[in-house]
Amino acid sequence: MTQDRPDIPPETMANWQRLVDLVAQLADVPASLIMKTEAPDHAVLITSDHPENPYPVGMNFRLNPKLYCHGVFERDGELVVEDATCDPVWSDNEDLEHNMSFYIGFPLKWPDGTIFGTICVLDRNRNRRALLFREGLAQFARMVESDLALIQEVFLRRALEAKLNETLTHLENRVQARTRELQETNTALRVLLSSLDDDRKDRDQDIVEQVRTMVLPYLDKLRGQLEDGAASHVYLDLAESNLREITSMISDKLSDAFSVMTPTEIEIAQLVMSGKTTKDIARAMSRETSTIDFHRNNIRKKLGLEGRDQNLRSHLLAIS
Repeated sequence: MTQDRPDIPPETMANWQRLVDLVAQLADVPASLIMKTEAPDHAVLITSDHPENPYPVGMNFRLNPKLYCHGVFERDGELVVEDATCDPVWSDNEDLEHNMSFYIGFPLKWPDGTIFGTICVLDRNRNRRALLFREGLAQFARMVESDLALIQEVFLRRALEAKLNETLTHLENRVQARTRELQETNTALRVLLSSLDDDRKDRDQDIVEQVRTMVLPYLDKLRGQLEDGAASHVYLDLAESNLREITSMISDKLSDAFSVMTPTEIEIAQLVMSGKTTKDIARAMSRETSTIDFHRNNIRKKLGLEGRDQNLRSHLLAIS
């Protein structure tokens, strides 16, 4: 079977068996056949159930000009041989070995016009009833070809469905592979961005620390050497203010806030952030509440909250 030709389903073979048996009965012949051609072979595919039928399923012939069915293919249509013994064209054909001198046959084709085989009847004598049944045999040939067309269509649809499923599976695999690649790329990017962010923070912190240790102390020393009321104080204060503002923009706000606090103030600020009240903090630190209030006021001053109606805890959490 060629790749683009389907096998004949068992249920169709059973239908064709009933058909050739009916043909043999209606035409009153011993042999009614459906032949299958796969050049150069020509074999019996379906044979009528008759005690005088000499053609079993699978009986094979080689296509040649002395074969009745070869004449069907040459004519591309009906072939009628009423008595081969009296016909010089067929007087030495192979079927005379079985004394089959009477023959009527029609070609069977796939939907694209290529040969499938033949449907034919054979007898040992001129059969008038079979001759009258020629049109009926032609109709049975069309029925077989309709079955072939349906079988071919189902075959092609299944092949197309299989190809589509294969294509869909291939596309799904590509999408999954691409998705994994994107996920891996995103993970790598997140790691890279996180590393870059950490590097930036470290660099910024280094800058802030260098300004605090290598610039601001010298501004204080310079201020001490200036005369009171000198105009230079204004520019010095402005430079210091600008430096602090710049460093505050690139530093961790909470760390920056803690950097100007005493250890006790940092401890109290952390307890405030955790939700502790003044009484809770005084009890935890074994101090008076007035002492805690004093430190809280200092913390507010250093955070720029003095005189402002803003909750200390909320502010600390906001800059953390």
